[in-house]
Amino acid sequence: MYAIPLLPSFVLRITKPKRTRLHRQKLQIRAMRAVVQRVTSASVEADGRIVSEIGPGLLVLVGLHESDTDSDADYICRKVLNMRLFPNENTGKGWDFNVMQKNYEVLLVSQFTLYGILKGNKPDFHVAMPPQKARPFYDSLVEKFRKTYNVDAVKDGVFGAMMKVNLVNDGPVTMQLDSSLSSKNRNEAEGE
Repeated sequence: MYAIPLLPSFVLRITKPKRTRLHRQKLQIRAMRAVVQRVTSASVEADGRIVSEIGPGLLVLVGLHESDTDSDADYICRKVLNMRLFPNENTGKGWDFNVMQKNYEVLLVSQFTLYGILKGNKPDFHVAMPPQKARPFYDSLVEKFRKTYNVDAVKDGVFGAMMKVNLVNDGPVTMQLDSSLSSKNRNEAEGE
C-alpha cells in the first residue's frame, strides 16, 4: 500500500485562486452590445432641445466594450440593418422586411450603461470602453451605418451627454445583439 502525502490546506489556497463572480462576468463579456427596438417614432433630447428624431424604424442603444474592434462594429452594423423585424403587409408575414427594405430610419444612441455590472447594489462600468477611446469609435460606427444604408436615414444622439430618449415601441419588439456571436469572435474563443 502506498501512502499519499497530504498537503496543508494553505498550499491548496495558494495554488488555486478563488474566482469571484465579478471576475467570471468580466471574462464572459467580450462584445459590442446593441439593444434594438422597433419603433413608430423616437427622439433624443439633450440640454432641453430635441437633437435627433425619427419616424418608423429602429432605435439602437449601443454599448461599447473596452476590447471592441472594427470587426465588432462591422458585425453590429450588418446585423442591425438586416434584421427582419418588419411585417410584409402584402403577404401577411410578420418578420419579413429589414429597415432598409422599408426605407425606414435608424436612431443610434451611445449607452455605456449596457455594460454595467452590479457590485452589491452599485453599478460598475469598468468593462465599458473609456470615453476618450469610445467617442471616435462610436463616431466611426455611426459613419459605417450611414455609408452602408443612407446618410439621411441614420441619426444619432449626443455622445457623452445626459439625454432623454423618447420612443414609441412598436409591438413591442426589442432584441439584444452581441458581436461575440460573430464567427470571428467565436473562432477566437475556440482558439482557431
